[in-house]
Amino acid sequence: MAKLVLSINSELKALPHSTNLKSGMVLVTGAQGFVGLPLSAALVKLGYQVRAAVRGSFQANEEQEMLSVGDINGDTVWAQALVDVAVVIHLAARVHVMNEKAADALSAYRKVNVEGTLNLAKQAVQAGVKRFIFISSIKVNGEGTVLDHPYCEEQAPAPMDAYGLSKYEAELALQQLAQDTGLEVVIIRPVLIYGPGVKANFKAMMRGLTLGIPLPLASIHNQRSLLALDNLIDLIQVCISHPAAANEIFLASDGVDLSTPELLIAMGEALGKPARLIKLPERLLMLGAKLLGKQAMAQRLCGSLQVDSSKARNLLGWQAPVSVQEALHKVAVAYRHSQAC
Repeated sequence: MAKLVLSINSELKALPHSTNLKSGMVLVTGAQGFVGLPLSAALVKLGYQVRAAVRGSFQANEEQEMLSVGDINGDTVWAQALVDVAVVIHLAARVHVMNEKAADALSAYRKVNVEGTLNLAKQAVQAGVKRFIFISSIKVNGEGTVLDHPYCEEQAPAPMDAYGLSKYEAELALQQLAQDTGLEVVIIRPVLIYGPGVKANFKAMMRGLTLGIPLPLASIHNQRSLLALDNLIDLIQVCISHPAAANEIFLASDGVDLSTPELLIAMGEALGKPARLIKLPERLLMLGAKLLGKQAMAQRLCGSLQVDSSKARNLLGWQAPVSVQEALHKVAVAYRHSQAC
C-alpha cells in the first residue's frame, strides 16, 4: 500500500475539550451534493446555524448562509468559511467513478480527498473549530465480504482502489492531527447511500424495474448493507454533539441486510412495478458478465458487502429512524416525479 505523503504541522496549538457543540455554527462542505443539500436543510430545521460551502455558483438561500470556496485542494483558503464555526462536516470529495479517465487516478484523488481534507482541518484548528466530522467510505475497509462475516471498525483497512486509498489516507492524516492538536475527529464510513435523487446503479435498477425488464438474478443468495439518506443525516446530526463520538470511527448502515433479489422485490413494490426475476445459475451469470466486460457490475450484484453498525447503536444510542420500506417508498416517489417532469 502506498505511504501517506503528507506531513502534519506539529506547531498547531491544542484545543480545549469541546463543551456545547450545538451552540456554534456548523460548516457543511459539498453542501449542494446528494447528501449535503438535504443535510443542510435538515440541520436548519433542527435549529442549527448552518454555513453551506459550495465549489461554484449557488442559489441564495434565506435559511442558511451560502459561500463559494472554489476548488478544494491543499491551497484552498477557508478563513472566511470558518469564522465562528464550532463543527465542520466535510462531505466534499472527488468521488468514486466507474470509468476513471485521469492518467494518474491516485494523484487526482489525493489532491482533493487527502490534501484538501487536511488543509481544511488544519485551518479549522487555527480557527478554533472543536469537532471535524469526516464522511469517508466503506471502500476503506474493502470491496466485499464473505457472507455473514461483516466488516467492523476493528478490522484492518484494505482499500482496493485509488478512491478508497485516498479516503483511508485522509483518515490517517485527520487522526494524527487530532492527536497533535486536540481537534475532535469523527469518521463515518457509509455503505451505499440511497435516497431521493440517487443516481448510478440504483437509478438504473429503478429504470429496469419500471420498464419491466426481466432480470436473471433470482438465484443470487448474497447479502448487502445499505444506508438510507435520512438515516445517514440522522447519524451525522447525533455525531455533531454527542461526547462519545469524539475520535471514533463508525460504520454506517440501516442495520438490515438484503440480498439482490430482496432489494429488487422491495424496490419493485415501492414503484408499483413488480420485479420480474428469472433464475439463472450464478456461474453462468458471471461468465456472461466476463464476456461482456461487466465483471465489476456482476460482482456488485452477486457479491456480499455487509457491515456491523452496532457500534453507533451501543456507543451513541443511535437507531436508524427510517425503515428500509419507508426509505424505498420515498425514493420511488421522487423517481416517479422526476420521470413525469
